Amino acid sequence: MVAVAKGRIVWVSGPAVKADGMSAAKMYETVEVGESKLIGEVIRLTGDVAFIQVYESTSGLKPGEPVVGTGQPLSVLLGPGIIGRIYDGIQRPLDEIAAKSGAFIGRGVVTTPVDMKKKYKFKPVAKKGDQVGPGSILGTVEETPLLTHSILVPPNSPSGKLVDIAGEGDYDIEHVIATTEKGGEKVSLKMYHKWPVRKPRPYAERYDPTVPLVTGQRVIDTYFPIAKGGTGAIPGGFGTGKTVTLHQIAKWADSKVVVYIGCGERGNEMTEVLVEFPHLIDPRSGRPLMERTVLVANTSNMPVAAREASIYTGVTMAEYYRDMGYDVVLVADSTSRWAEALREMSGRLEEMPAEEGYPSYLASRLAEFYERAGRVKALGSPNRAGSVTLVGAVSPSGADFTEPVTTHTIRFIKTFWALDTRLAYSRHYPSINWMQSYSGYLEDVSKWWKENVTGEWYDLRAESYHVLQREDTLKEIVRLLGPEALPDEEKLVLEVARMVKIGILQQNSFDKVDTYCSPQKQVKLVKLMVKFYREAQKALKAGTPLADIRAMPIIPALLKAKFEIPEEQLSKLDDLDKQIDDQFRKAVGGAAAVAAEEAKVVA
Repeated sequence: MVAVAKGRIVWVSGPAVKADGMSAAKMYETVEVGESKLIGEVIRLTGDVAFIQVYESTSGLKPGEPVVGTGQPLSVLLGPGIIGRIYDGIQRPLDEIAAKSGAFIGRGVVTTPVDMKKKYKFKPVAKKGDQVGPGSILGTVEETPLLTHSILVPPNSPSGKLVDIAGEGDYDIEHVIATTEKGGEKVSLKMYHKWPVRKPRPYAERYDPTVPLVTGQRVIDTYFPIAKGGTGAIPGGFGTGKTVTLHQIAKWADSKVVVYIGCGERGNEMTEVLVEFPHLIDPRSGRPLMERTVLVANTSNMPVAAREASIYTGVTMAEYYRDMGYDVVLVADSTSRWAEALREMSGRLEEMPAEEGYPSYLASRLAEFYERAGRVKALGSPNRAGSVTLVGAVSPSGADFTEPVTTHTIRFIKTFWALDTRLAYSRHYPSINWMQSYSGYLEDVSKWWKENVTGEWYDLRAESYHVLQREDTLKEIVRLLGPEALPDEEKLVLEVARMVKIGILQQNSFDKVDTYCSPQKQVKLVKLMVKFYREAQKALKAGTPLADIRAMPIIPALLKAKFEIPEEQLSKLDDLDKQIDDQFRKAVGGAAAVAAEEAKVVA
């Protein structure tokens, strides 16, 4: 028998509790605190005194109340029924808590993460007599119309021979569906298992991130792409559109599962997500988006310790679906609020503060979180690859990107989408600043673009981005001397940069045509802009006045193409290509005729 830790509360400070008589406790063990059996986790042991962070409100707790260990670390239940649920930070369904305690979360409410009595139609994949190991697929159930759920051998289960497996039929998740045997020892397997949230789930092999996560957002896919299994951050001040950008990624990214963590956000913002997500339609299937989404809601007025646990709860569920061979996108909004929870707990424990009061281990905790991203070969048979892509929003106060959470996050991520308050206030959305943002996956994903879309993508992106960089340099001269001080070639750069910003970088998430832009359409739009720039340069050299180029009817047509040409009519973009040729031919011919007339007059 394992000794169970039993102690008494000696000190309470907010969500932090000290208990003595806990010599049998282990680090990160889950404990029941007080008469109400509040859920807590041991985060420090000194002799027989345990420091515990409590995931529920500690108001009313008194010294002398009992603390009892469970012998288990903080774990989540992984099995059918997770998709479509809305959980708090420690995987308790909010709808069940509401039914038991009303509008406000009561203390000591006991719930199960999924419906244990619901029956699922199980279809066996493995056969009696097969050798199965950790991660092997035993069978499948239909979790939602959009998702087939694979029943896995738990990663910590020993390899063995399958001596019994349930036939096709309807079972609840408590039913023993398989039994394995090794060395005379039998192990019973159910449709679910538990896994500690702070321990990454194992995998067979990690792949290089060479496949882009296509989000349908031009500024992301074309200019600052993220790979499947990659890491990204969206830092931005208040009102810059972080939440809408994350919604767009969650809705349109070509992933199978979405895990959305509302970590310490304001209640009204999270309410918007909770109200809006169930009504969103999955664009590819026409089914509700919730049929492939899990929401973890831990708002700023919920217990602060549960906020710290919420991102681990979310990423563990994401890794579980990755192990089935699915691409998963995890969106954490926002890691700044999570870091504030770390800071509060650290202050309660009287630890030595580092920069801006954050604990000295902030960087290592962020690294541990982002390290759990990746595209991997899953354990067990059959062979399958899955990915977890982590995108964290950062909310630096005053949009100061030099504060600790942003600077440490930059160390561990490869894609940085910097949101700009000036762009947001001038109604340029998404307000991703193209001069501050970057992607470390450009070279990695260029092969995919070459094989699946076009070999021109990398060069077209480089040429159009060079125009934006050149415009950024020229803005200083314009500010000092005015645009008249520039030669026509440089004025042309300013004009084309304006076209790129309006026609490509801006995207309206509420317009039914522009909300999503396929890679094929993105490349065609960029190609048209680059072609216009090249032809305009030639026309200027041939003597065409800049005013004539600026007055060309093709310019408004190029700017409106993103709205007016839907995905199924991309051939119309080829018509615009021909119009560019025709209009420049006329402009250059007209300029040559005028030059000839002037030469006659002079003669």
